[in-house]
Amino acid sequence: YWQEQNKPLFVLWLDAHADYNTPATTLTANMHGMSAAFLCGEPGLDHLLGDEPRVSVPPSRLDLFGIRSIDPLEKELVRARAIPVVDMRAIDEFGVGVLIRRVIDRVRAAGGVLHLSFDVDVLDPSVAPGVGTTVPGGATYREAHLVMELLHDSGLVRSVDIVELNPFLDERGRTARVAVELIGSLFGMQITDRVTPTNAVLPEG
Repeated sequence: YWQEQNKPLFVLWLDAHADYNTPATTLTANMHGMSAAFLCGEPGLDHLLGDEPRVSVPPSRLDLFGIRSIDPLEKELVRARAIPVVDMRAIDEFGVGVLIRRVIDRVRAAGGVLHLSFDVDVLDPSVAPGVGTTVPGGATYREAHLVMELLHDSGLVRSVDIVELNPFLDERGRTARVAVELIGSLFGMQITDRVTPTNAVLPEG
């Protein structure tokens, strides 16, 4: 669709993992670790959609953000493709606001639009335990909300997917609630819009 509109599509990959493995680089052979590589047209993944045409996004338009787990050969491939990577070390050092604004500025300068791929495991397991592949040292609750708030303010996000939430591993729906709150921020909900939870018993009538 965006090709028809002559607008370059960028993808922001919020994830603990790069997901840029191919059959030639993977250690586990897990397909869910190859989704970004498939998106960018890497070889070895050509017939996953059967006869459907494979439309790819150039690696230069993919931003890996919040990364803290990457396989050795996968890392080499990401470097070879010159894919922009913001790992948790960079977030610790420069702050999430500065770094997400760089992504936004790059998309805006190109006259592009942005798809957000939101893997819940980008969050620290203490915030979002209900995922199948937890990695310590992830984004905090407020860091994640700031990302979503700044993305909303940019007006560039045109689509979003949410992955990795596993209700069977969640703790009383905690991860699911956090995911819903974050998408609320992406859609424009502000801190002052949020109702403070209460245990008060309301009077009848």
